[in-house]
Amino acid sequence: MIKNIIFDLGGVIMTLSHPGGVKRFKELGVADAEKQLDPYTQTGIFGDLEGGRITAEEFRLALSKMVGREVTFEECKYCWLGYRADLPQRNLDVLKKLRREGYRLILLSNTNPFMMDWAESGEFDGEGNSIHHYFDALYMSYRVKAMKPSEYFFRYVLEKEGIKPEETLFVDDGPRNVAMAADMGIHTFCPENGSDWTDEIYKYL
Repeated sequence: MIKNIIFDLGGVIMTLSHPGGVKRFKELGVADAEKQLDPYTQTGIFGDLEGGRITAEEFRLALSKMVGREVTFEECKYCWLGYRADLPQRNLDVLKKLRREGYRLILLSNTNPFMMDWAESGEFDGEGNSIHHYFDALYMSYRVKAMKPSEYFFRYVLEKEGIKPEETLFVDDGPRNVAMAADMGIHTFCPENGSDWTDEIYKYL
């Protein structure tokens, strides 16, 4: 029996636009943005940021050096938010519905302080609510210092939450992430980025 649902943020809760993020970083002056900004796992300073190996300020300084001029926190945030294509209302509605039905909702995301500066603010849903309004617990790669599909990241969440894999559903658009969760005995659902999964999820519950 499923009691807990672990959601990815980008590609599930919000629709991701990889080209949108790459475009903004290229406009800022990152010449090889396509190479460093992988659709699922970042590399270089981008990966270091999401993996918690450097802080937001260290990223800002490194990015400034990379593009040859001082960039601000807001410029960094603007570039990262290029990944944010859409936040469908239907997704937020079903999150509220699932919580009313008694499921514990957990966010597990490879993300960074700039994206979460938006998500954890009242700007998140356009109605003054942050992402905390929709979830019982949040686990971000840069805070845990681990990235999906790391087994450690999943194990960390299971242990912190005190939940069992067989009572948990993991929803993520990344096949590698879903494969790792499945290997650990967690039930999985892998919708495509931007697809409407709000009805289909009930097949897994």
